[in-house]
Amino acid sequence: MTPTQPYSSIAETSRIFDLVLSLVDPLSLPAGTRAKRADVVFTGARDQPYFFIPFKETETAAALKAVEGCVASLLADVKSGGGEARRRITVDQERTTAFLFQAYLARVGGLGKLDKEVRSLLKDTDLLQAQSDPYRRMAANLYATADEGEYYHIHGSLEASTTLRMIGLAPHRPDLQTHEDIVGVIEPAVQKLTVDELEALNAEHRQAGVKAYKHEDFLRTPHGKVNWELPPWTVEPLEATTPPCGLPDRGDGRILSGVRVLELCRIIAGPVVARILGEYGADVLKVTSPNLSDVPFFQVDGNMGKRAADVDLKTPEGRRVFEGLLDEADVVVDGYRPGALERLGYGPRALAERAARRGRGVVYVNENCFGYEGEWAGRPGWQQIADCVSGIAWEQGRFMGLDEPVVPPFPISDYGTGCMGAIAALTGLHHRATRGGSWHGKASLLHYDLLLFKAGLLPEAVRARLRDEAGEAFLALRHAHSVDRISGTALRQMRRLHPGLVDDPRYLDRWHAAGYGAEVSAVLPVVQMEGVDISFARASRPNGTDEASWDFAGGDDYRKPEPDA
Repeated sequence: MTPTQPYSSIAETSRIFDLVLSLVDPLSLPAGTRAKRADVVFTGARDQPYFFIPFKETETAAALKAVEGCVASLLADVKSGGGEARRRITVDQERTTAFLFQAYLARVGGLGKLDKEVRSLLKDTDLLQAQSDPYRRMAANLYATADEGEYYHIHGSLEASTTLRMIGLAPHRPDLQTHEDIVGVIEPAVQKLTVDELEALNAEHRQAGVKAYKHEDFLRTPHGKVNWELPPWTVEPLEATTPPCGLPDRGDGRILSGVRVLELCRIIAGPVVARILGEYGADVLKVTSPNLSDVPFFQVDGNMGKRAADVDLKTPEGRRVFEGLLDEADVVVDGYRPGALERLGYGPRALAERAARRGRGVVYVNENCFGYEGEWAGRPGWQQIADCVSGIAWEQGRFMGLDEPVVPPFPISDYGTGCMGAIAALTGLHHRATRGGSWHGKASLLHYDLLLFKAGLLPEAVRARLRDEAGEAFLALRHAHSVDRISGTALRQMRRLHPGLVDDPRYLDRWHAAGYGAEVSAVLPVVQMEGVDISFARASRPNGTDEASWDFAGGDDYRKPEPDA
């Protein structure tokens, strides 16, 4: 873009697509990916950003979706056995934008994430009230510290009591209900501690907190120096003894039909990896523990197209069932704390050895927060943690005219990371089909955020317009406002400005979901490919709804007719 040319999201998406291809190492994409570049078409009605964020979020995600489509098209070539075919791959700006905040567009029984009444329709998997109790929910939030001008994002994850006790507070305070009252108790407790003291407590109690770094300061840390030089995702060999394993063919026109994906994840990014594979036709079985908390509403969009079963890996029977599932799995998606599955004996090396014994390779995909190299690689984390450590939160605050960090609205980095993990999985499947062996894909929230920085901030004129559009209520938000308060404020303003995006059913797939006993609406797949069915095979369901089996026959879900049908 020259100084005289207006900003175009579509033109910038094309530039970022080429940037992404230049950043990825040769083994982390199939060799023919760049040749598919000519088949990609970017479309969009607005051709400008929607989000009140200084980064090129839609543009970067659309570029990643284009890479995803190119690799999927290569897999279609492998499946057909007819050599490289030309297939138009369309990536739409509005569909991509909807993808990035889909948790806030999804509905069950007509109700969304921010509607209190929706809880009656959800399975209560918030076992420790880390989400439903407002005080405990704010144990995952950004607060000022004893160090002048320094902020720390404590994160009670899905448990909360450990973090609250760590900073000297009671684990339950039912008398505190309003945001102001809760912040008035928690922030002073955090402000008694320096960043170094919080880091020490965090390490001692194995919690997922982090200092909010300015991006330039993060790049000066040892972890920042190491990770800035790394590609956005990687795919590496695990073993090379198993022969090439082609894709099964059920004759239904779906690229991954018959591919079995075992998902071991909670909360957004990991489930999105597997959900995308389901869009291309894979049989996705999400396995969760009945004894671990999960956010109930995130299952509404995150479990689309899947079966979902509970298995307790800490019991002999649970391990027997789980290992039976592993024996038939083609892809394993691991979104748990670094090392958690290794300690149970199910890490990538162990599964590669199992694959070698059965004579058919496996694709293992990790999704984590801090990446896989550097001093913080073993730390647990969530999207807000990555956004704080990488500098995203400080840039959001600066965008809003503040001298403090603010967590951006919506779990956008989660969805972008999920797309990178899906690309890694598709690449691993392509390598397995053409080279043989087992493959290890790695994606992280940190590296999605670093990709945003490499893509660059939006031009100042575009940021100024987005600030004007954001409205007074959004610009009045500060560091200690919760992610739901920030997202809800942004959503209301986006609904006023862009009802055709937020409320238009053309971006939603509508099902009667037997697991919920209600209609479920979820954002449609982004990538559209000529001659290829990319869609959901079944509705969402709560965790633990199904048997722990690869028998996917039957079910009472059905797609609802279009509103104008």
